[in-house]
Amino acid sequence: MHIVYNIAGTRHSGGMERVLANKANWLVAHGHRVTIVTTDQCGEQPFFALDSRIECHDLAIGYEANNGASFLNKLVHYPFKQRLHRRRLTELLMRLKADVVVSMFCNDASFLPDIKDGSRKVLEIHFSRFKRLQYGRKGLFALADRWRSRSDIGVVSRFDRFVVLTHEDRGYWGDLANICVIPNARTFTADAPASLDHPMVLASGRYCHQKHLDALIDAWAMVCREMSGWMLRIVGDGEDREALEEQIRSLGLTDSVRLGKVPAAEMRQAYLDASVFALTSRYEGLPMVLLEAQAVGLPIVSYACKCGPRDLIEDGVNGILVEEGDVRAMADGLLRLMRDTDLRRRMGAQAYKDSERYTEEKVMATWETLFNEICGQ
Repeated sequence: MHIVYNIAGTRHSGGMERVLANKANWLVAHGHRVTIVTTDQCGEQPFFALDSRIECHDLAIGYEANNGASFLNKLVHYPFKQRLHRRRLTELLMRLKADVVVSMFCNDASFLPDIKDGSRKVLEIHFSRFKRLQYGRKGLFALADRWRSRSDIGVVSRFDRFVVLTHEDRGYWGDLANICVIPNARTFTADAPASLDHPMVLASGRYCHQKHLDALIDAWAMVCREMSGWMLRIVGDGEDREALEEQIRSLGLTDSVRLGKVPAAEMRQAYLDASVFALTSRYEGLPMVLLEAQAVGLPIVSYACKCGPRDLIEDGVNGILVEEGDVRAMADGLLRLMRDTDLRRRMGAQAYKDSERYTEEKVMATWETLFNEICGQ
């Protein structure tokens, strides 16, 4: 079977890029032909390694050149780039004659079902129903976000299948005939769970508005007023780094908070060196970091944001769910696990067991079933 994926680019280190690389590599290893079509690769290599058998085409549309531009700038340039994108993608798909073409809910989603290349069309979303409303934008951008969010129902209903990551998110989309749930797969395993005896709380993610790491640092300041001897390690980088560093200095936390990047090959060890994982995101899809934390048996304290944490965490069983935005409750959840070794290990053992639901073999078997069904095989 020939499967084509459409995504903005594979050059960034985001979760969607990592998930696509893992899926594409698995599919070609199991006898499928896979093509990845990008719009903004900019001549760069994929961040995550791709099997040499995967075909890559960049349409050179340049959507990202307008990132950060004014509303008027985008209003002028976006329709032109959409027309160029549609023309170039149509020409390519007519040549490829794929069995299935998948949109990652990027700039092709609005017109992909109209391309009559003989393929079945699948749309997958890596955030949630409310993704456009959670950026926190103001003014005309906020109005545009609300309009596009309302329009999304019409967009997704035109695909042969619409795939969401969580059962929570499925409920937000309403009674769509084409919707189904396929979670992300965990990216690695551990032969044995973490020992959970290191005085380390771990968080991981881009330093940006979405991840809301300033809330975690505020919670950590509360933790340090009641307990000492532990470290908070926040793995990542991003546009908010300087602001987070200043926050850490102003709160007097320089001795107990560590920021910094870790090579992808060393992330498993970073999880194994921790005893608790924390997440304070404003919104997610199905956080890869939570799947990874559970894969090594880390108990998690997480905001119950939309979407993902509620599907993965059973409060009080394999972790602790906290009402989104409740910094005091986040601090209390961390303190509870930091103080109680037996509770940590009990929740960690359950998390390690629960992660078996997200093995690559199980998740990809579901994808193969979906592809076979829509192609009548």
